[in-house]
Amino acid sequence: MGAGEKFREALAAEQPLLLPGAINPIMAMIARDAGFRALYLSGSGVATASYGLPDLGMTTLDEVVEDVRRITRVVDTPLIVDADTGFGSELNIERTIRELIVNGAAGCHIEDQEGAKRCGHRPNKRIVPREEMAQRIATASRARGGDSFFLIARTDAFAQEGLEKTIDRAKACIDAGADAIFPEALTSLADYEKLAGRISVPVLANITEFGKTPLLTAEELGGAGVRIVLYPLTIFRMLLASARDGYAALRKKGTQRELLSRMMTREDYYKVINYHEYERRLDAAPPPRDKGA
Repeated sequence: MGAGEKFREALAAEQPLLLPGAINPIMAMIARDAGFRALYLSGSGVATASYGLPDLGMTTLDEVVEDVRRITRVVDTPLIVDADTGFGSELNIERTIRELIVNGAAGCHIEDQEGAKRCGHRPNKRIVPREEMAQRIATASRARGGDSFFLIARTDAFAQEGLEKTIDRAKACIDAGADAIFPEALTSLADYEKLAGRISVPVLANITEFGKTPLLTAEELGGAGVRIVLYPLTIFRMLLASARDGYAALRKKGTQRELLSRMMTREDYYKVINYHEYERRLDAAPPPRDKGA
């Protein structure tokens, strides 16, 4: 079964489907072990965790694909990827979709911001015309060919144009081949309910912290017709706070004793990465032959 098919199975099995962000392989393994049926790689997570950059469209397709490859090598949980604006022209969008498929991604979302994009919860976003966005989605849909790759259209139109224009864009993207709609930075449960009631494909709600969208629960969103609930950077933000506090305490105290209760133990860490099985195989292997013999 392909990655896209696995994601579609997960979407059918869990309503709404909870989609947590995983910034690297070890976090993907921990999320898998927690029971999540699908995972998400955030463009902001790639920019910040892998390159120390803000989410302003500065990372490349190859850099995103490298993080995709690292994750899909160690988990078979389907992975949805933030593909920003598709990384360029129609030819670039085609290459984006093909590279993501080849490297094991289950799907992606492409947005309607201009190339110099911003975080969806920041001011001064600029979006392309509806027809240009629909063309991006049509290009991406053609590029996947017969693959089950799951294509999500993200629109940032709500902040500039309101809900009705957002719905118009959503319908144009569905006609162009989108499998789901990701309306960014909606501000109420009623907005999600209206949108979900007027389109024919699943709606994704991005429940990111410290943004424009309230922290609605999965139960509330499911009741409003939302089918996918995204938590793109929740765990990453927790890791950052823990790292900041841990470094400060270590610098001040000169010991990690007071930090032990906040750590994953060595044994639990080994369980995640299956350390003992690797060690068993190493111990069972015959000793290397002396090349000089």
